[in-house]
Amino acid sequence: MTTTHRTGRLAGKVTVITGTASGQGRAAALAFAREGATVVGCDLDLDGAAATVAAVRTENGTADDARCVDLTDEAAVAAWAEEVGATHGRVDVLYANAAATRFAPVEEIAYADWRWNFRHEVDVVFLPVRSFWPLLAAAQRSAVVLVGSTAGVTGSTTNARLAHTATKGSVVAMTRQLAAEGAPAGIRVNCVSPGMIRTPATEGDLLAEHHPMRTIAGHIPLGRIGAPEEVAACALFLASEEASYVTGTNLLVDGGWSAVLPG
Repeated sequence: MTTTHRTGRLAGKVTVITGTASGQGRAAALAFAREGATVVGCDLDLDGAAATVAAVRTENGTADDARCVDLTDEAAVAAWAEEVGATHGRVDVLYANAAATRFAPVEEIAYADWRWNFRHEVDVVFLPVRSFWPLLAAAQRSAVVLVGSTAGVTGSTTNARLAHTATKGSVVAMTRQLAAEGAPAGIRVNCVSPGMIRTPATEGDLLAEHHPMRTIAGHIPLGRIGAPEEVAACALFLASEEASYVTGTNLLVDGGWSAVLPG
């Protein structure tokens, strides 16, 4: 598929987004496409990712057919990047959105689950970044947006999440180092760190009836849970030329949650 040039903040930009089947990834695919990007997405849930492509095209946006890619598989990620390179020749934006996590307190988490978290929250960032780096450099003025979390910069007394805290803290730290390494190649690297966002995943755990965090909206200064579209809007800013002098930053998208003491 060839790139279609349209008006918008990402007009003509080849934009790779991981984890596009639902939630924040789908919101980003739609938001980026509305700004003229050619969306190149992947997800293990291929049906969901294909539905996202259909939604983009329904709005007259441009998206390649979705791919099923295991982002913890080094060879699979490299093959996907090679395919994208053969089709487009460059990548202007990489939004490393995909991740999955398991929660447990320190005395209960199994070492296997600790390692699983690192594979599914750190490796799924590192492998796409490394594989797409030459294509990002080929674009000369490109942007990488990683997804951290308030968990990467704060602790929690209501959610036992040591592994998740460690992995998201790693992503925030990676942002700064990648910004340093990317600058000579014209690659800006930034991070969005969402707080509590209402997605299918959070509805099934942190916002479920049995979880102590289900009433967290009362402790968020803005008084509500965030929406995937609000995270996507911040990622879009960081990916666009509006943020041309911004690199190495971590943008908290949490309604002020991390700025105050618990209620």
